[in-house]
Amino acid sequence: MPIDAAHTAREPRLRLGMVGGGRDAFIGAVHRIAARIDDQYDLVAGCFSSSPEKAMASAADLGVARAYASFADMAAREASRKDGIDVVAIVTPNHMHAPVALQFLKRGIHVICDKPLTATLPEAKRLAKAAKASGVVFALTHNYTGYPMIRQAKAMVAAGDLGDLRVVQVEYAQDWLSEPLEASGQKQADWRTDPVRTGAGGSTGDIGTHAFNLANFVTGLTLDTLSADLTAFVAGRRVDDNGHVMLRYKGGAKGMLWCSQVAPGNENALRLRVYGTKGGLEWAQEDPNYLWFTPLGQPKRLITRGGAGSGPEAARMSRVPPGHPEGYLEGFANIYAEAARAIRAAKSGTALPEGTTFPGLKEGLEGVAFVDACVRSSARNSAWVGLNL
Repeated sequence: MPIDAAHTAREPRLRLGMVGGGRDAFIGAVHRIAARIDDQYDLVAGCFSSSPEKAMASAADLGVARAYASFADMAAREASRKDGIDVVAIVTPNHMHAPVALQFLKRGIHVICDKPLTATLPEAKRLAKAAKASGVVFALTHNYTGYPMIRQAKAMVAAGDLGDLRVVQVEYAQDWLSEPLEASGQKQADWRTDPVRTGAGGSTGDIGTHAFNLANFVTGLTLDTLSADLTAFVAGRRVDDNGHVMLRYKGGAKGMLWCSQVAPGNENALRLRVYGTKGGLEWAQEDPNYLWFTPLGQPKRLITRGGAGSGPEAARMSRVPPGHPEGYLEGFANIYAEAARAIRAAKSGTALPEGTTFPGLKEGLEGVAFVDACVRSSARNSAWVGLNL
């Protein structure tokens, strides 16, 4: 019996452009891999560097035919093409997120942006206003929210398995900036420790925002006030490389957040612990397929990705059978897949598929406001302050 091609043809891939992420960049390659994992995107255009020469060379490296020397030219020309990009991935240093995004937003092109949303709170507010006015899909790659067991933890909290939440502890520790690496000219250290390009927060903006976002995502809590003690331990460093933050949530829950890039022995040690009246949860990013659940007064239980106790929220984010590791790249890919569902819905004028969840403007604003509040608090001897949203 012949196959009806009209019923078997898949939707065409979304045409993806990229700004940043060229030669010697780290995060651009991660985004490109994530975009391809579920075969939803084709990278067809890019302005891969602020250097025109490097931009063109990077496009040649990647086999991308439509290469641009400036992102403004890219936005204008892609918007005028019948086969122009549907969405742009922004993988530049933080200070360029807003200028780049605005060029594409005003032309109705969807945006997937690396975190944090911007380098400063005023430009974050301007960008959020412009994005809302444009009506496009705006996704922010807080990729840890895409991990299956984080979706499992969120579902368990929402279902009341922990009871009323009392205590939230989250930390993200690294050691790669324990010495003045920026003085060597290393590209990642150079811009991430430059307040002009990274913003007023160092470790708070780079990894503290991930920790803050993860705690908010899983618990559903809203921050009331915080008290921060930020330090630049490395002599001459212009932004913090360690932060201790106490958190007070609306409703009475309390939290602690530690972010550090000067903690020897830690690579990407993102950990979350949540405790309520009925039980507690523990999760570690470096062992991401395991979630520990302890009902009050009962033995600790291990929930594995795809194993007993794991629900549909985790299954929806999984690709391979239980026992096979999934992690960083797949978490990123889940954000890209969720964004693709939203973009396709926007293009067709249909409803967003049920369950589609990804960080966006709200989470982006909260992250930049978190950094702003930490800097303000620390400057006032750890005074309690709120978020200026």
